[in-house]
Amino acid sequence: MAVSRGLLLVLVVASLMSPAPGQSSPAARTSGSPSQRPSFIAAASCKGLASLTLPNATITLARRVDAGAFTPSAPAGSAAPPAAAAQAFRVLPAFCRVAATLRPSSDSDIKIELWMPAAEWNGKFQAVGNGAFMGSIPYAAMATALGRGYATGSTDTGHAGGGAAWAVGHPEKLIDYGWRAVHELAVTSKKILASYYEAGPQFSYWNGCSAGGRQGLKEAQRFPSDFDGIIAGAPGLDWTGRAAQAVRIAQVLEKTDAARLSQAERQLLHGAVIEACDALDGVKDGLLESPQRCTFDPGVLQCKGSDRAACLTAPQVETARLMYSSAVNPKTKREIAGLERGSELGWTDLGWTGSARATGLDQFRFLVFGDPTWDVQKFDFHSDIVRAEESDTINALDPNLKPFIDRGGKLVQYHGWSDPQIAPGNSTQYYTRVLEALGRASEVHDSYRLFMAPGMAHCGGGEGPNRFDMVSALEQWVEHGRAPDQIVASLTVNGTVARTRPLCPYPQVAAYKGTGSADEAANFVCTAR
Repeated sequence: MAVSRGLLLVLVVASLMSPAPGQSSPAARTSGSPSQRPSFIAAASCKGLASLTLPNATITLARRVDAGAFTPSAPAGSAAPPAAAAQAFRVLPAFCRVAATLRPSSDSDIKIELWMPAAEWNGKFQAVGNGAFMGSIPYAAMATALGRGYATGSTDTGHAGGGAAWAVGHPEKLIDYGWRAVHELAVTSKKILASYYEAGPQFSYWNGCSAGGRQGLKEAQRFPSDFDGIIAGAPGLDWTGRAAQAVRIAQVLEKTDAARLSQAERQLLHGAVIEACDALDGVKDGLLESPQRCTFDPGVLQCKGSDRAACLTAPQVETARLMYSSAVNPKTKREIAGLERGSELGWTDLGWTGSARATGLDQFRFLVFGDPTWDVQKFDFHSDIVRAEESDTINALDPNLKPFIDRGGKLVQYHGWSDPQIAPGNSTQYYTRVLEALGRASEVHDSYRLFMAPGMAHCGGGEGPNRFDMVSALEQWVEHGRAPDQIVASLTVNGTVARTRPLCPYPQVAAYKGTGSADEAANFVCTAR
């Protein structure tokens, strides 16, 4: 019964939920039959875990949850999921639910949860990530992992509620959010698993997108032995840079209404970009396989004289150029990526997404200046980005993955080329820096691969193929040594698969073979640019 419920959960989550931060885009999660999973049976009672003694940890809940009986409630610090997810919880298998509070410092108050299948455990652990400054436990992502037979865990990262006001005057809590909470989650969860099953996990995985992708990279950089495999989707690895980009553009557009682009004008711009650059990849399909090759200048849309039909004003043209432009830290000379051509449909009246602006405002207001009255109009890019980076504990920019690679770790990173929230250049820049740091492309390629998805937005969505099964690809790599030479992604329209396309290990791209439908992955091959 537990196996059939797990399969049903996968189908429900894929059909009812959009990709959540910290979770792979819901794909056809069909690789590997649950009936073939190794089965590990609990040796201890769930309730008995309440008396477990662990360093810097207090068990606050240890309770069996019967099949289909989970409801998202206490303990505090966990967000209630949408109604569709609540429906998906009804098909969860029975599991042991453990909640704990971790206090690795005198000011830490990290909440974690660990869900362990009562039967049919696959012998593996999958921790799932968070989004933005989210101070809650992502139950929906945990449910997806549990449905695949995993023991799964997550954390509120050490605070309750969204935003970053909690960080003022609490440097230890900022460290918890930046990296310590996830590390402590991994260490504590493995100890609880060993007590419940009388054996730790055979393999440990991290699965996160957005802030969750940043968390995964931070783990690979700081704690290479925590996870055997890491999925880092659309990672906010340049947290301070993204904040600065969103704020500097909002500053311009708040001052000048005439520089804003309406939805219709953003659609006009997007159409012109696609018309100009679509064929650069060898096939006209409405997608940009390599947006960084597109040099489209919005100036071609500038209005001529008094004619204002289907055109952009001079201030709007400058806004578009600003959105695409990279900024440079004047002290370190490090480039901070702008958004890519093709992302225009995800822009807003104030430039970057509302989430990017809100996160950026909180970054400078609370983490950089510690001043709740600070606002966007006080922003000075040249001085403030230097201050932000020098005080940073959140960025995951360290390119030295050698300890992780030497230990045998595998890292799969993915990013949508049309992401309007975290610039795709963050991912391609980081990949290049890792190559430069380690010196041998073959060594990197054997352990770390980046997959860029044309037309995909932030952690999913968008016009391009945006559903794929990163979990199965990573399992095959970690457990069987089969590296992903391509990962097939699909686009579903009105419940029907309308297009499939291979995602290729960067810097390779998917090239059309010249015959057959451009909507079928079989008619593309991964090749060098």
